Amino acid sequence: MIVLAGPSGAGKSHLAERLGLPVLRLDDFYRSGSDPALPLIAEGANAGLVDWDHPDSWLPHDALDAVDELCANGRAEVPVYEIARNGRCGTQVLDLDGGSLFVAEGIFAQEIVPHLRERGHLAAALCVTQHPMLTFWRRLVRDLRERRKPPLVLVRRGWALMRDQERVVARAVECGCEVVGAEEAHRGLSTLRG
Repeated sequence: MIVLAGPSGAGKSHLAERLGLPVLRLDDFYRSGSDPALPLIAEGANAGLVDWDHPDSWLPHDALDAVDELCANGRAEVPVYEIARNGRCGTQVLDLDGGSLFVAEGIFAQEIVPHLRERGHLAAALCVTQHPMLTFWRRLVRDLRERRKPPLVLVRRGWALMRDQERVVARAVECGCEVVGAEEAHRGLSTLRG
């Protein structure tokens, strides 16, 4: 399994698509917006809103169960999550079609790297990153295009995430990811795939 971690908007999903491998979208393992266990932002302009960038907004055990199923059987039923609806809207079957490699990407991907290494599932763990201002702009354009949240929330959230990018990358390194740019990652992973 290839793990693509990194800040929201860094290009993980685009890179995963370019690799041409089956993709497990770890962001589909978010808690639903009505879950009372969701963490809230404590301070700042977005205080009181759900903190979707906190690891407790995600269900890592469900994600690991799906990974184990994929590695054991080559297929797994996984959730489909719609950010604009704040919840799961169904499931789909992810099938490796007999292949031995797949990509798992998401903003909390680094959190499962130690578990994957321990279980022998890990082929590579990368933290995709770029200049914080470029990440901010790409994330904002994407989120506005997909109407994920109201524009003011997206700008405020994006600004906070830009200031937090260094910590996010440091956490990925702490969990065992190698920091790379998207093009460098694509070249290296294309070689691994070959």
